[in-house]
Amino acid sequence: MVKRAMKKPELKVYKAQLLQLRGRLRGDVSALAESALREPGTDHSAMPLHMADAGSDNFEQEFTLSLMANDETTLTKIESALERIEDGSYGVCEECELPIPKTRLNAIPYTPYCVKCAAKSQTR
Repeated sequence: MVKRAMKKPELKVYKAQLLQLRGRLRGDVSALAESALREPGTDHSAMPLHMADAGSDNFEQEFTLSLMANDETTLTKIESALERIEDGSYGVCEECELPIPKTRLNAIPYTPYCVKCAAKSQTR
């Protein structure tokens, strides 16, 4: 087991941030799912659906589905971060096993990597 990188009070703060972010994203995903799954052209207009409107609806649906996928990925990362808090490895880079700077964790509380290792993985 990796040595605990943070004290319990610090972990509580990050856990609260992660839980709040998870709750917000779950709400966003639910709203996006409703929006993406509605029937095209079911707005409140009595006008017949025009081909350009259908194209716009399709683009909007694709865009919404893409946003949902991004939110789902972030939710998975949040769940992993919460697990790391529980097992005591939160705040330690999974690649180099050095502490992740708190400034990075404040910006991206679910990150499993320090800046250096994250940059390396993006260039691969």
